[in-house]
Amino acid sequence: MFNGFRGILYRELNVFRKRAKKQILASSLSPLLFLIAFGWGFGDRVAVNGLPYITFLIPGLITMSSLNQSYGIAQELNITRFYFHVFDEYLIAPISHVEIVLGEAAYGMFKGLLSTVLIFVYSVIFSVKLIVGPMFFIAILTHTFLFTTLGITIAMLVKDHGDQATVNTFVITPMIFLSGTFFPVDKLPAVFKWLVYALPLTYSTKVIRATLTGGDVNMSYFLLMLGFAAAFFVTALRAVGRVEG
Repeated sequence: MFNGFRGILYRELNVFRKRAKKQILASSLSPLLFLIAFGWGFGDRVAVNGLPYITFLIPGLITMSSLNQSYGIAQELNITRFYFHVFDEYLIAPISHVEIVLGEAAYGMFKGLLSTVLIFVYSVIFSVKLIVGPMFFIAILTHTFLFTTLGITIAMLVKDHGDQATVNTFVITPMIFLSGTFFPVDKLPAVFKWLVYALPLTYSTKVIRATLTGGDVNMSYFLLMLGFAAAFFVTALRAVGRVEG
């Protein structure tokens, strides 16, 4: 049943292997710049919610970087759809839509988890102590699955790269900066709070930060993450079916 899943994942990982050095270097640069600018810039002089700012920042960078990498498969899917027509071959092959979505989702999760490892390396370099337990692994897997299925959904719905860029500009970028990555969302005006609590990254950031800093994990937030993940999995399946139709 999962031959299609394995085939798609193998193909994506094989393509990634050929350009791994460039992709890893590119994905590692942005978080490093944020750590240098904000982590060293503020140092221990600034505390947020009782934490040194750099300790507060690292979990936010994990959610941001893993989101960028997981959701970033949307761009790769656009290329396979519009230029190489690889995705068309998936659709005519004797494999189910579930296998297609899970295969691409596993690849997106792999990229997201790889970027997470890079941030942990930075945390060691910057002498930031984090608490890594079972709940963190569950949360990061849910987080990367959530955003990679969102990426698949968007990639299937857009008609060209211009549409993809529009979604990134008006949805993804504001979500990254407003959902608690760099500062607590509780500090936002009431109007913006309504907005950010409608965004999945807000819950991912709160849950993952709590797991890494010894805070109490709000299980309702985690259940909302699961709800978003399930919803985006369904929308990805429907979007793939729409492309085939």
